[in-house]
Amino acid sequence: MILSERDSRTDHLLTVARQMMTAARTAPKGKGVDIIEIITVTADDIKVLSDKMIAMVEDHGMKFFLRDADNILNAEAIVIIGTRDQPQGLNCGYCGFKTCESKAKDVPCAINVTDVGIAIGSACSTAMDMKVDTRVMFSVGLAAKELGWLPQCSNVYAIPLSASSKNPFFDRKPKTPETPQEVK
Repeated sequence: MILSERDSRTDHLLTVARQMMTAARTAPKGKGVDIIEIITVTADDIKVLSDKMIAMVEDHGMKFFLRDADNILNAEAIVIIGTRDQPQGLNCGYCGFKTCESKAKDVPCAINVTDVGIAIGSACSTAMDMKVDTRVMFSVGLAAKELGWLPQCSNVYAIPLSASSKNPFFDRKPKTPETPQEVK
């Protein structure tokens, strides 16, 4: 049998995505409380995510979402990691409030934010070990959050995956000119 890397690439990337999800799940959590949610999207769902990002530009005007929406179409899989809102009762004040009970409802618990960051780092480290190209993208995570793909989660981030000759998630050009030097 002859197995081409090109023919097995998608299967390999899905295996890496599964390993990344496990790495995120097993990453250390504040107080040992697991409030992380993780999914992987592929194929047509990547297009749904891209379309949502394009639609979001009209709401908030962040034009780089157009670039990112186009960019994720180069991904074979996207790992999405979020954290449910659950103050940890430490009264640490890291959120800006003296106690967890006095914290404004729309302000995330700093421990929750830290947990999602550690999970993202662990997932990206796994991808790096497997020689897979990634980039952490809050824009894609925000679109996944608005689509309701991680119910009850805030602080949602996405990690698109690629195995190509050059990482498509870096050295990206704006989809539309954003500076006078780019207009020619």
